[in-house]
Amino acid sequence: MSRAMLLALALLGSPARVAAQQLDSLPDTPAVPAPPAGVLRWWHGVAAAGALSTLMILDHPVQRYARHNSGTGADNVASLVRHVGQPEVYATVTLGVLATGLISGRPAIARSGGRLALSLALAGATTEAGKVAFGRPRPEQSLDADGYSPFSGQVSMPSGHTAAAFALATSLADDIHRPWATVGLYGLATAVGWSRINDNRHWFTDVAAGALVGTTSAKLASGRWRIFGLHPPSIIAGPGGGGLGWQATF
Repeated sequence: MSRAMLLALALLGSPARVAAQQLDSLPDTPAVPAPPAGVLRWWHGVAAAGALSTLMILDHPVQRYARHNSGTGADNVASLVRHVGQPEVYATVTLGVLATGLISGRPAIARSGGRLALSLALAGATTEAGKVAFGRPRPEQSLDADGYSPFSGQVSMPSGHTAAAFALATSLADDIHRPWATVGLYGLATAVGWSRINDNRHWFTDVAAGALVGTTSAKLASGRWRIFGLHPPSIIAGPGGGGLGWQATF
């Protein structure tokens, strides 16, 4: 069994401990300068929207294929992997990594936990805003994949489970920086997306949009990508409480 598969299975069994172990090899100070941040332009958003619009032709075929090929085995696998997109896994991993870094006095691990928390928060906020704005019905509610009705309470697009799973995978993969870890983490996140289609909870493009939101959120939180001149967010603490702060350059 490959190391990537072992990592994916281990994360399902003991997520916080495994994530902290993999991050334990991080140096407390960067060994090499970070690569230049990629800057997102307006046309990147247009291209992403165009790609999602094109992929909508696959919504019904993929949904029918998943329905016709679902069964006890697929449902059992889906019920297991979808936990990666739920708080019992991603929140446990985040808190575990943060606690490990703070308790052990390893700043690199603590910073990784902070980036992970910010990635998930940004993905969650973006997902909730998208659900309200699009108002798309779930396939179990309606077979009209184009039945968008903003502010209607329909919450199919984007997939929140998939967004959280890809935010988790992207953040950890970028910090662990090992090919086998990248394969295992992204493979697990993809499996979460598949589980949402198998369970008839999301259309194919809901999952694709969730993957885009999760990946982008993690890249923005870490500073690997930037948009509108914004630097990655930082935690601001003071006598009256704390919050997030952004620095912008123009």
